[in-house]
This record gives sequence, structure tokens and C-alpha cells, in this order.
Amino acid sequence: MENRTKPIKYDLEDRTFEFAKSCREFVKKLPKTLSNIEYSKQLIRASGSQAANYIEACEAISRNDFWHRIKICRKEAKESRLWLRLCEPVLNDRETIKELEELTQEAFELTMIFNSIAKKAPKSSDN
Repeated sequence: MENRTKPIKYDLEDRTFEFAKSCREFVKKLPKTLSNIEYSKQLIRASGSQAANYIEACEAISRNDFWHRIKICRKEAKESRLWLRLCEPVLNDRETIKELEELTQEAFELTMIFNSIAKKAPKSSDN
């Protein structure tokens, strides 16, 4: 008998939640410089906002509401990437630098996913 595994279904709600949670854990590892403290606050807000707005998009009351929330998700994912790029890890801490690169890549991928959804989402003409 063949040993087949089911393909993993990746839920975007889970993915956005995990990204926000990972960003929160990441900022705990940064040096407590004035700039890192401020960028960390912004990162936590933006990463959490993209996750929360995705939940709201899934519960949208209209097509326009859905489209608007997805655009906010895209904006917040993009902002998350900016704040990640501005954070300053300890230069010789390879693990934290690798984590920073992975989170930056995830923010980019989420931006592209939300961009694709926004382009495909039907908008009503009653704007």
C-alpha cells in the first residue's frame, strides 16, 4: 500500500496570526535602543493589524468592505516589512539576523498574496 500524505492546507488566517506572533517574539530579541523600541512598537501594530483585518475581511458585510479590508491587509503587511528592515539586530547574532530575513520574506509574501486577492476581488460599482 502506498504511503500518501494529504497536502497541507495552509489557512491564511493562521498564517497571518503566526506572522504577527513571530514578529512579537522577534522584537523581544532586539537590543533596547531608542530606534528599535519605536520600530518594534510599529511592527507589532502593523503585523497584528494585517491579521485582524484579514479576519474582518472574511466577515465582510459587502464586497466593498471585503475589498477595503484586503487592501488594509496589504498596506499593513507592507508596513511590517518596512519596520522589519529598519530594526537593528546585534550584528553578530546570526540566528536573529536569519529570523529577521525570514520575517521580511514572509511580510513580502503576505503583501503579494493580499495584492493578488485585491486584484481579483470583485468590487461593486456603487462607490
